[in-house]
Amino acid sequence: MIGESANFLEMQEHISVVAPLNKPVLIVGERGTGKELVAARLHFLSRRWEQSFLKINCAAMSETLLEAQLFGHEAGAYTGATKLRKGYFERAHGGTLFLDELANTDMSVQEKILRVTEYGEFERLGGNETISVDVRIVAATNEDLPELARQNKFREDLLDRLAFDVITLPPLRERSEDIIVLAEHFAVGMVKELGGEFFAGFSERVVKALMNYPWPGNIRELKNVIERAVYQNGDGHINHLVFNPFESPYRPAVRGEPMAAGGDANEKPTATQAPDLAAADSFDFKTEVQEFEINLLKQAMEQNQFNQKKAAEFLNLSYHQLRGYLRKYDLLN
Repeated sequence: MIGESANFLEMQEHISVVAPLNKPVLIVGERGTGKELVAARLHFLSRRWEQSFLKINCAAMSETLLEAQLFGHEAGAYTGATKLRKGYFERAHGGTLFLDELANTDMSVQEKILRVTEYGEFERLGGNETISVDVRIVAATNEDLPELARQNKFREDLLDRLAFDVITLPPLRERSEDIIVLAEHFAVGMVKELGGEFFAGFSERVVKALMNYPWPGNIRELKNVIERAVYQNGDGHINHLVFNPFESPYRPAVRGEPMAAGGDANEKPTATQAPDLAAADSFDFKTEVQEFEINLLKQAMEQNQFNQKKAAEFLNLSYHQLRGYLRKYDLLN
């Protein structure tokens, strides 16, 4: 984990304080913010560091498969279960179990996780023997679990039990001091992977672009952008970035219903008329796109009385994404 911003260092201190406790911890953060790294740090700073640290993505499996993976099964528990299999809870005895994407678990699975969390007991699928384990649970989510609990989509009692302490990870856009530090780290690593001898650095244009981009995919997106730039720019200075690798004039369009004559009465107005390229000798694509976005942002802000939350909803952006665009084009003041 790399960073020097105040909110990053505060998060690190929070981890160090709660890590030695044998209590469950809930990690909350947007995608790509490093929730698994935080879970690993919690484990290796605890007294359990020599024991198992197991990880499972709860969103990657069906309800039945996830239950079998977590709690294990007896031979003959279901078709294909030819022999006894120990689950993650049993295998993590004495150590830590990281439950990623916890919000995606079914209510029945949540009930069994609650029992393990409260009493340290469970039964394998198809079995009637109560098994006792000593496992520290660290869970992670990018969802608003209290709101899901209010909607009866997540068990309130499990939320109460897991939320002994909650570590909320700051998104990368709120860690501006760390963007270049992380970018240089990823660049050096990619240079080594490609067999290069040294990293030549970023151009001023690239540094400015990195600082102005809103980073909706956070650190994971930054890593992809930098590693892509290193291999595309060779051994020289990085002077060009590709934020969206899908951008292409040949990108297939999304199929949709043909618009009826006269258009949709609910269609939102466009910010500018598309330019006529037929009579142009050349065209500055990036400048035109920037001007289009700036014009659209200004119109949305004016139409919503400069209420950023309402403007974000109008543009189908998150509040933080809108803030990132406003910061990118120096429209916050």
